[in-house]
Amino acid sequence: MKLPLPSINLKETLGKTKVKESFFKKLLSFRRDEDRNQEAEESGLALFREVKIPETLEEAIEKHPYLAEYIRKHNIEPFYITDPSSMGTEADLMSAAFVLDIIYPLERGIFIHIKAGGEIGQYNIIEPEKPSREVLDQIERVIAKLISEKTIVAESIEEKERVITRLFNEAVAKKQLDLPEDKRAYYLYHFLRERIGHGFIDIFLADPWLEDISVPGAGHVYVYHKFFGPLESNIEIRKEDVDFILRSIAERYGHVLSFSHPIIDIHLPDGSRFNVVFGDDISLKGSNFTIRKFPKEPISVAHLIGWKTFSAEFAAYMWMLFEVGISAFICGETASGKTTSLNALTGLIRPDSKIVSIEETPEVNLAHKNWVREVTRLHSGSVVSMFDLLKAALRQRPDYIIVGEIRGEEGQIAFQAIETGHPVLSTFHAGDLQTLFQRLTSPPINVPKTHINGLNLAIFQNRIKRGLRLVRRVLSVNEIISYDPGNGSLNYFPAFVYDPDADRLRFRGSSIFLEAKILPYRGWGTDKLPELYRELQMRAEILQALSEKSPKFRSVWNTIIETERVGVEKVYSMVKEGKMPWLTRY
Repeated sequence: MKLPLPSINLKETLGKTKVKESFFKKLLSFRRDEDRNQEAEESGLALFREVKIPETLEEAIEKHPYLAEYIRKHNIEPFYITDPSSMGTEADLMSAAFVLDIIYPLERGIFIHIKAGGEIGQYNIIEPEKPSREVLDQIERVIAKLISEKTIVAESIEEKERVITRLFNEAVAKKQLDLPEDKRAYYLYHFLRERIGHGFIDIFLADPWLEDISVPGAGHVYVYHKFFGPLESNIEIRKEDVDFILRSIAERYGHVLSFSHPIIDIHLPDGSRFNVVFGDDISLKGSNFTIRKFPKEPISVAHLIGWKTFSAEFAAYMWMLFEVGISAFICGETASGKTTSLNALTGLIRPDSKIVSIEETPEVNLAHKNWVREVTRLHSGSVVSMFDLLKAALRQRPDYIIVGEIRGEEGQIAFQAIETGHPVLSTFHAGDLQTLFQRLTSPPINVPKTHINGLNLAIFQNRIKRGLRLVRRVLSVNEIISYDPGNGSLNYFPAFVYDPDADRLRFRGSSIFLEAKILPYRGWGTDKLPELYRELQMRAEILQALSEKSPKFRSVWNTIIETERVGVEKVYSMVKEGKMPWLTRY
């Protein structure tokens, strides 16, 4: 399904999602019946623990009256979607956002209102009414007293949340807390977020479609949305509040944040990377921070195919080459999507492979059971660098070594690993093959030029402008053949090249590596070439079908397992019949 574009009949489209005035009146006077009261008393957060998110705007308003109040207050006629990733292409969504007020739900009764246009697009958060500071302090005093009267052990955030919810309900039942019945769940929601979570930051962390969250100092919170690009939120924060929350979060994760230690990096439990610059002497608008988010479930190759980041043929090509062990760097500039593509492509590696990942900040997310995940230690105790971990990885007999990013002397060890038969996958900051070659062979990496051809593939990805927004695209896939010492350059073959007119990564029709590596690996002669390329096409059609019908990472992973079990042709024939029972089998 595609979202309507600016050329559509807005009146007709909005008629399908518009909330009538009479419906507003009914909903604004809506009160929960006795069953809902009982449910709220039992769980405290019943309103916000939805297993199934509202499918329609009417259903969302019925469950959450404050959504109706917001819509009425701002006099909007919203277009309601439950999953932005399934509603057409990125261009469709961006175009629609210029003429429609788009609303989509998050967890726990939070809704996001997107409106593009103007100086910068808007990212408005719709959530339950927040109680006053006096009410929150009262709740804290009562619950703190109950905790002091009992022996309570709660380690995880989920356990702490359950304990506090139980104590909150107990305090209400004993009339130690006198709170409006219809607001209790709302107040508990805000109390938990402030005392156990990360305050207002948790709202942004709950949105799986945000890539970056930033506060440049006192003022508004800004986000970068996967589909709608840079946006300004309706959350505004004071300078002293920024300092308070940053100190609080730093202490929680064992960091000291002060004017003598003003810059820190924190790895949040959900995998997000939190960078803090503290103090107005080095940040003139006040302390600032940026959170780089990573989705709870990894983005799959099927997602990236659907978003046109690369083609199904390219994903099938990588799927086949991963069988024989290839070394590849995904290259590009900052924010070009290198790590996302690396994560997605590693989901095509055989499920029984042993993989060692080495990173400074954990970003790689694999489904493989035999996965050794290692991170550097740079700020406490004896230093353990990526160089050290890479040397150790060579003694662990991995099928693949994944390096989060190659920037320094660890590049030498990576190429030593390649030379000794250990395939290496990594990301690298370089916009073209010549820049890649120069950076690899210059300080501080200093890889000998004659070793560069150990790298099989150089994949270049970048952000490009198409229409109204920036999109991420793989622009070329280069098979590195050899180094020519005569003219000091690399001999390479571009197996895939981006076609800007069609907005598609096109296969050139042949591949040196498919023929030179897959054929001998399988004991095939050149007479099997038609069969080889037919298999490439079958795999591409399997992945294309997943991108259209079930793009989730788990669906792709289950398909990889099933293909290993019964073979490509069997899976292909079932996909053509519209049958994919393995999606829920493993």
